[in-house]
Amino acid sequence: MAKINIKIEGIPYEVEEGMTILEAAKSCGYEIPSLCTFNHGECNLGSCRVCLVEATGARGLVASCVYPVSEGMEVRISSPAAVEARRESVELLLSNHNKNCQQCEKNEYCELLHVAKLTGARDDAFAGMHSKTYVDRLAPGLVRDTSKCILCGRCVARCQNAHGLGILGFENRGFNTVVSPAENRSFADSPCIQCGQCVNVCPTGALMEHSEIDLVDEAFRSGKHVIVQAAPAVRAALGEEFGYPIGTPVTGKMIAALRRLGFEKVYDVNFGADLTIMEEGHELLSRMQNGGVLPMITSCSPGWVNYAEYNYGDLLPHLSSCKSPHEMQGAIIKSYWAEQKGIDPKDIFVVSVMPCVAKKFERQREQLQVNGLPDVDAVITTRELAKMIKRSGIMFTRLPDEDWDQDIMGDYSGAGVIFGVTGGVMEAALRTVYFKLTGQEKADIIFEEVRGHDAGIREASLDINGTTVNVAIASGMKSAKVLLDEIRDGKSKYQFIEIMGCPGGCINGGGQPYVRPCFLPNEDDDIIDTYKEKRAKALYSEDERQTVRQSHNNPQIVELYDKFLGAPNTHKAHKLLHTSYAPREGFN
Repeated sequence: MAKINIKIEGIPYEVEEGMTILEAAKSCGYEIPSLCTFNHGECNLGSCRVCLVEATGARGLVASCVYPVSEGMEVRISSPAAVEARRESVELLLSNHNKNCQQCEKNEYCELLHVAKLTGARDDAFAGMHSKTYVDRLAPGLVRDTSKCILCGRCVARCQNAHGLGILGFENRGFNTVVSPAENRSFADSPCIQCGQCVNVCPTGALMEHSEIDLVDEAFRSGKHVIVQAAPAVRAALGEEFGYPIGTPVTGKMIAALRRLGFEKVYDVNFGADLTIMEEGHELLSRMQNGGVLPMITSCSPGWVNYAEYNYGDLLPHLSSCKSPHEMQGAIIKSYWAEQKGIDPKDIFVVSVMPCVAKKFERQREQLQVNGLPDVDAVITTRELAKMIKRSGIMFTRLPDEDWDQDIMGDYSGAGVIFGVTGGVMEAALRTVYFKLTGQEKADIIFEEVRGHDAGIREASLDINGTTVNVAIASGMKSAKVLLDEIRDGKSKYQFIEIMGCPGGCINGGGQPYVRPCFLPNEDDDIIDTYKEKRAKALYSEDERQTVRQSHNNPQIVELYDKFLGAPNTHKAHKLLHTSYAPREGFN
């Protein structure tokens, strides 16, 4: 990239051509107050006008987030005009904002409040009317409150960039403008996949997950047997809520915290992941050997499943019939576990801790019930778990490292751990498929061909004992659409496809801690670009530490089949561990 010369506050600098003033200033050691601290193209409208600066060659003040640098440009950040303009921009945003900060779910992580402090914005500097408020609480996963929206457009861009969907957009004009699904509908009345990526980039509390902490509290009060299970991606990110650097695994402390919160049993969803691989791997082999529908596509991600039901109803036979890991494990808890413990399944309340907002929708599916009982009764996100820990006065950093409960479903393999990373389900399945096709374990257990944390498409062709298995991995629906259109057009060459709803997989789920440099401990320059890689490394490193790294070698999985299920894909296994999907009427 070519270099150009500019001056900032009278000091000469050499910066890359094509940078915005905001980017160039940061590279030179200046942090211009802005609402662009999470800027991957998610906030590129310059609409909030918070980052105004003076620049030679411009007419008046310019928004530094969208204005490019040029040779010889001189930038003034701290001029009286720029300082006052930034303050007034924030004050204008506050003038139409619901300032109930103490009750706001985004408290401690509100970027508007952060920039208000930086600019010295005055409360009620521009008193006047407030636009009409719309609060949408109908969808299982998401809540939208327009009284807190600042019309920055981040959520609009994220939905389009990650999924190509455009669920959110600007409705009405002028003072009546709102960000919403078409015609200001509820999320529940739109083809929203409930992934929560919009929540991850919202700078205020305008978009949040639908909290289920109250459901958990009520379960404790009711005297039920409250069992908790935590997904692998949670341990890779929970520590960020308590001051640990991104990518720090906090498995032991998380388990200790869950016990102190009062859960009767604390289990790892990795057991359910191992069970998923046993069912899914055998389902794949059966389809390949018996002329079944191919390619088979994974069904672990509820956001992706929602997308398929809305947009590709004709391709639903390609989806694996397997339930997702936490739903499988919930079904086993309310059947085999309940039987072994002598407990009526009606008296069991299963809580899943997930990195995912769409899991809240998933748990309410009618197809995910056995004998009229839901497999899972409540889903809380990584962020919600952190809230529960903080309100309980637990000093997370001082907790000892404890281990999962080991009875019946305490063991798990390294294959289960990597489910949280895009490509992880594929690799875990291939480890077992390789064994089933060859009768021996792969010497080098890692399938490097399917690894990678970025959104996009990865593919590999594997020769396993004379059987060619062509596979593909995609995360984010924008990438998935390419593979799905190939299937629809009869051009797909694959036998097995993994699709994850969130770009990068569960480590980047809509319920994970917010990645904002202004709120992160131990900030480093590349944190925004590497947070998915850091979280992924935490899971891959745990896989490497496991003695057992293939799902079919998990001794408790073997025992479960011997004593209860019989074998993968049997009638009993299908009743408890498999499900079905149907097109959503009006959207296909």
